[in-house]
Amino acid sequence: MNNYRIETDSVGEKNVPNDALYGVHTLRGLENFNITGETIHEELINSLAIIKKACAIANYEAGILDISKKDAIVKACDDITHGKYREHILNDPIQGGAGTTANMNINEVIANVADEYLGAKRGEYKYVHPNDDVNMGQSTNDVFPTAGKIAALRLLPQLLNELNLIIDALMEKAIEFDDVLKMGRTQLQDAVPIRLGQEFHAYASVLKRDKIRIEQARKSILSINLGASAIGTGINVDLKYFDLIIPTLASLTGLKLVRPKDLIDETNNLDSLVELSSALKINAINLSKISNDLRLLSSGPKTMVGDINLPPRQNGSSIMPGKVNPVIPEVVSQVAFKVVGNDTTISMCAEAGQLELNAFEPVLFYSLFQSIEILGRAMNTLRINCIYGITANVKKLDRDIAISIGIVTALVPHIGYKKAADIAKKALAEERKVRDLVIEEGLMTPEELEEIFDPKAMTQPGIVGRHLLIKKKD
Repeated sequence: MNNYRIETDSVGEKNVPNDALYGVHTLRGLENFNITGETIHEELINSLAIIKKACAIANYEAGILDISKKDAIVKACDDITHGKYREHILNDPIQGGAGTTANMNINEVIANVADEYLGAKRGEYKYVHPNDDVNMGQSTNDVFPTAGKIAALRLLPQLLNELNLIIDALMEKAIEFDDVLKMGRTQLQDAVPIRLGQEFHAYASVLKRDKIRIEQARKSILSINLGASAIGTGINVDLKYFDLIIPTLASLTGLKLVRPKDLIDETNNLDSLVELSSALKINAINLSKISNDLRLLSSGPKTMVGDINLPPRQNGSSIMPGKVNPVIPEVVSQVAFKVVGNDTTISMCAEAGQLELNAFEPVLFYSLFQSIEILGRAMNTLRINCIYGITANVKKLDRDIAISIGIVTALVPHIGYKKAADIAKKALAEERKVRDLVIEEGLMTPEELEEIFDPKAMTQPGIVGRHLLIKKKD
């Protein structure tokens, strides 16, 4: 028993290791919530610590926490944000109690560290108490969601940076491939010509919309309920502290945090987090669509589409020599599947809240943080290990244009839909070129066809060879 100290709570007594900076509440959480085998995210730990620091400063300035306690709490919080004591912050990210175990784990560690600074032993709480001092004016119900939002806000810049970089990479390819003509396809069948650069430009465009959605959702979670206490009514919250806490936390984090007009709404509704998750899901879906296209465009490469080449990254088979698979687009799609699943989890968490509190924020934030991080990493590998190295099979694309019947669409304004359809059917049946058949039947001259089949003209709005129509009419 010399290696343990006895701590009590409303449930009873527990033997807590003497060297532990955590206390009885954390220990019960460790016993009850061994779910993922992980601990809460490091950014969530940092966010909880910086909130406790802000609260100590605000309570001191409000005149209800003395300076020695404030200084000791602030120093302990700074230690935690600098990476110390992580071995004592052990709670599982998925936990019952709406995050109470996470909040109390931080409270207990801060209290014990602060107490040691003031000359007490661990577990005595002689000078600084986890609840009365570290948690003064707070509830898990305003601390935990605030910490989760701050953590998400701190993770998002890396994702947005990767999104900007991949947009730039796709735009570079759009410029590189601007003069590369190829057949466009609808429903996996030949359609009409398109420039390869136009395809890559479209990929960049959809990701630009993703960026707008994510940035808009980011603004929504700047609204926090710190100061709302248990259910949004602010019970046991000092008025001076109430006025000080949001500005103090905003100053410490450098974030433009705001208090909502309705704290009760903010405490029991999580729609802003669903909005962010939805924006991430859409981004994931678009990245997977792009990845699907890249796999298809590079498929074969000899017996299928083969329009482009993806950079080879690793052997594709343990049995087939020389086979190289599109592993980077494949991993991006798998990340997308996980993000879509996380979005479902987050949506169900928001729906499952009851009355004045949502108890399911722990798994919501666990899923949200994962989505942010893996999406950013997926974009990083897609950009570096795939997009930068894509090349076009120009000779193959030229042959496709020459033998495809899709170019017959450009002739419709000049020879009519019915005749163009007849030419297309004959070209397919006899395996001949559209150009040769049109000239053979005397429908147009070689010079006129050269103008109508101009690559640039066929891939932008306007009737190709419009002046020929006017001349014919006259």
